[in-house]
Amino acid sequence: MRLFPILFLLICLSSCKEQQTDNPVPTFPEAGKWIDLTYNFDENTIFWPTAEKFVLDTVFEGQTDGGYYYAAYQFCSAEHGGTHLDAPVHFAEGKHAVEEIPLDRLIGAAIVVDISEKALANPDYQLSVEDLQNWEQQNGQIPDDAILLMHSGFGQFWPDPIKYLGTDKRGEEGVANLHFPAIHPDAAQWLVDNRKIKAVGVDTPSIDYGQSKTFRSHQILYEQNIPGFENIANLDQLPVKGAHIIALPMKIKGGSGGPLRMVAWVGE
Repeated sequence: MRLFPILFLLICLSSCKEQQTDNPVPTFPEAGKWIDLTYNFDENTIFWPTAEKFVLDTVFEGQTDGGYYYAAYQFCSAEHGGTHLDAPVHFAEGKHAVEEIPLDRLIGAAIVVDISEKALANPDYQLSVEDLQNWEQQNGQIPDDAILLMHSGFGQFWPDPIKYLGTDKRGEEGVANLHFPAIHPDAAQWLVDNRKIKAVGVDTPSIDYGQSKTFRSHQILYEQNIPGFENIANLDQLPVKGAHIIALPMKIKGGSGGPLRMVAWVGE
């Protein structure tokens, strides 16, 4: 009478073991460190010139009548500012909103394409197809399901809006004076046509450069449900390849983007 439950348990354990073998869970290297790729959200956080700034209000802070300390705050923020996610629906109708993005699009191995020498010499520089091909000549083909990160060197200017954005003006005047590097639409199209990437990220305010009027890189990538990460911090601390990224946004239902907590695990 007791044999059947034991056999059932053994079969279940065997099945679980087979499933684990067929679908191994990825693991990080045992030795390494976490790198924070996220800027603080505060009064200095950089937003698009037409967006409202981040505001943190105090609800209560101090000793309560009950004799214990208590703190609570409320914040107001645009979706697209600071270190944040662009959901594909931001520029592609019917594509993923924030809560619809599969988690595996937000977690994975990263490659870093360093264009900092060119970008620091020319704030309107755009990562090119040639930059991607040169990266591959030195490092091998961009792996399937990689998270591609563009390192422009502009992170060193955060949070100075004049150096980081090209202007401290607000509104449409500010938009007209934006100057920062990003991804050229030809490079975005080349990636879509020739490689299979999970997501893209930049250490600048947008995946289209500051003077863009059509935001073609957004359109090309987001139409393929490839999300974007913008205003990434500390990309200078990541290796060319081998970092593992976790980029989890505030889960805003129907959102076109949102604040992002992004980190990287870098093995020794």
